[in-house]
Amino acid sequence: MKKFLYLFLLVLPYIASAQNRYKVSGRVLEIGTQTPVPFSSIRIQKINSTQVISGGITDEKGQFSFDTPSGVYDVLIESIGFEAKKITNITVDKSTALGNIEVKPSTKTLEEVTVKGQKASVEMGLDRRIFNVGTDIANKGATAAEILGNLPSIQVSGEGGISLRGSDNVRILIDGKPSTLVGINGSSGLSSLQGNLIDKVEVITNPSARYEAEGMAGIINIVLKKNQNQGFNGAIETTTGYPENFGATAIVNYRKNKLNFFLNYGLFYRRTPGRGNIYQEVNANGQTNYLEQTSRNNVRGMVNNIRGGADYFFNDKTILTGSYIFRRTDVKRISDFNYRDYKLSKANLYSITDRQQVELEAEPNAEYALTFKKSFAKKGKEFSADLRYLDYWERSDQTYTQVSKKGDGSAFPENGLVQRALNDEYERQWILQVDYANPVGKDGKIETGLRTSFRDMTNDYLVTEQQPNGAFTTMAGLDNIFVYQENITAAYAIYGNKKNQFTYQFGIRGENTDIQTELLETKEKNPRQYANLFPSAHFSYLISKDNSLQLGYSRRVRRPTYNDLSPFVTLSDNRNFFSGNPNLNPEFTDSYDLGHLKYFEQGSISSSIYYRNTTGKIDRIRTVDANGFSRTLPENFANQQSMGLEVTSSTNLTKAYKADISLNAFRAITDATNVNANYKSDTYSWFVRHTSRIRLSSGVDVQIRANYEAPQQTPQGTRGEIAWMDLSTSRDIMKGNGTLSLNVLDLFSSRINRSEAMGEGFYTKSRFQGRLTQVNLTFNYRFKTTKQAAKQRRSMMDEEN
Repeated sequence: MKKFLYLFLLVLPYIASAQNRYKVSGRVLEIGTQTPVPFSSIRIQKINSTQVISGGITDEKGQFSFDTPSGVYDVLIESIGFEAKKITNITVDKSTALGNIEVKPSTKTLEEVTVKGQKASVEMGLDRRIFNVGTDIANKGATAAEILGNLPSIQVSGEGGISLRGSDNVRILIDGKPSTLVGINGSSGLSSLQGNLIDKVEVITNPSARYEAEGMAGIINIVLKKNQNQGFNGAIETTTGYPENFGATAIVNYRKNKLNFFLNYGLFYRRTPGRGNIYQEVNANGQTNYLEQTSRNNVRGMVNNIRGGADYFFNDKTILTGSYIFRRTDVKRISDFNYRDYKLSKANLYSITDRQQVELEAEPNAEYALTFKKSFAKKGKEFSADLRYLDYWERSDQTYTQVSKKGDGSAFPENGLVQRALNDEYERQWILQVDYANPVGKDGKIETGLRTSFRDMTNDYLVTEQQPNGAFTTMAGLDNIFVYQENITAAYAIYGNKKNQFTYQFGIRGENTDIQTELLETKEKNPRQYANLFPSAHFSYLISKDNSLQLGYSRRVRRPTYNDLSPFVTLSDNRNFFSGNPNLNPEFTDSYDLGHLKYFEQGSISSSIYYRNTTGKIDRIRTVDANGFSRTLPENFANQQSMGLEVTSSTNLTKAYKADISLNAFRAITDATNVNANYKSDTYSWFVRHTSRIRLSSGVDVQIRANYEAPQQTPQGTRGEIAWMDLSTSRDIMKGNGTLSLNVLDLFSSRINRSEAMGEGFYTKSRFQGRLTQVNLTFNYRFKTTKQAAKQRRSMMDEEN
């Protein structure tokens, strides 16, 4: 109770007077010629201050429209090639039209003009939160996985697994679509995606029928950077760090009239050390044996990312985009394990065994996409079609060397061995999605869409072991080819409308799933075919000018992934084996969410109460045999119910001090008695994250982030508490065109995953740290178009008119 009281006291300082939000619109024109000035920067600022409240960019016709809290503000208009213009003392207490705003061409050269703005770190929506991750200096030099771990509601395990509100069943998208950048095995690719290629992250905890039904906890959408400004624009960034973290990225685009070319390139080399230990007791045949295990791993990886493409603007409402992504990851992984076995008592050392894994891994993957979007004259009427092809390949070549000696130091040759494992994984996927939206009446809208995907995956697996004569022979049961074929066809319809202060939306999505799996060598087949309906409903009510409520419901599914189904075991750790389960069924969840959203002059606060009921919950179960060898694989649990309270606040307490806090307190009741009569849990737990950012008088920004995850019960035991802190600082240099940042991730090297598991005849306690303290130094330089941009804008408008 004291902990919860402390957390609520942390929230209280962020509560201030509330404000409603109104539409601010207008049009920017060149004085004299009345030519529209596209891509101008509009910033709403506090009176006599540079603090930005809201803002936006004008479209190709010089028009802008965005929401702003009520109040009295200054409006700053800036555009390359034109003089800045400020309009003072604008009162926003209703929808405000600023009309035509005339700006003068600049007589200065571009080098004398510096235009700088910063998005709010968090933007709130009806069904999502949008995090502009570039404003967080702790993200400099970080990977996509590390950036997600810095966001509210999201946890990243030491092994790289992503969970949302405590659930690891989350769907991760890139630019709103599945992508090879996420990786073939869930979220594995995110540790190889440079964070400085990311523009923002959208967290959608209760998605509408527009989205795939996949993902019980919701959707995390990673939006990559892409510019469409006229002329030549871009940025370069370099990073150096310890342990070794060297990288560089370039983000450029060139637009002239109706054609826009964009290119992102990233190259980095990284070394990631980790460590762990396991203590285990096994009771079998009337005696107890003990294991003390330690491990250290060193992962060195080189990653190349290329993302390029072109936009063609038929007009200001119709655009065709073609894009290509290629990424290649080359990894060398060395893992060392030490096993100390004790028989009957901890004083009786039976053997000491050392095992080393040396793995060489290559992962080239590519993605091709063609997207067409059209907006009609009727506001809100839109059509889009997206076709993409994903091509993924991974080859893993592993060698395991094991030597052993008895407790008295004598040789133990029969416990020594040399093994080799070859593992080739392939994935090919076609996705076609079509969406259409049409307004109905004054505020209504109907949305419909179709989606179909075809995915073929193959895993060719072979393990051999060296014999006394030096020859390698195939190990029994470890030579097979696993084939996975998945076809999903879906259609959805959504109707939404508004009446006074009440907004509502109803949706229905139908999905037909056909999955075929087969082990070719042993002819084992396990087909799955099912059709399901997934309803959704969202409501919003404006209580007063400073309060709004949202209520959402959706039905979700988690289909077993390729990794969940593949029966092949990992062999790096010779005492702890992991594999999939070909007999898994999908899990289904009904999710409810009641949220409250409030905007303040200094920031915003959102809160929500949620409830999820899951049948067939997929989670992993650990078993240990009489010899102390464990196997962990996924099973379908009978049921899980979870309910919780989440509060997120972002506040500018002073001009120099910004504070964010997020809290998620929940209860989870898990019933796995269908697997084992003793496997069930009822746990209360919570996560909290606090960030303070201070602007010093010298122009230096300092940021401190503290994280804490409380212990929680699992059906087999417990997961321990985790606490860690990050420290970051940055300063603008080179007249504002460059930024130098220094961050220290996991300052005290305390981000350690702890767990305890119990089952029939065994007890296991483990600690694992996937990354030690990381120090990064990053330099970012931004460059913009030449002073010919204004002429290009005018020529574009002449062509369209």
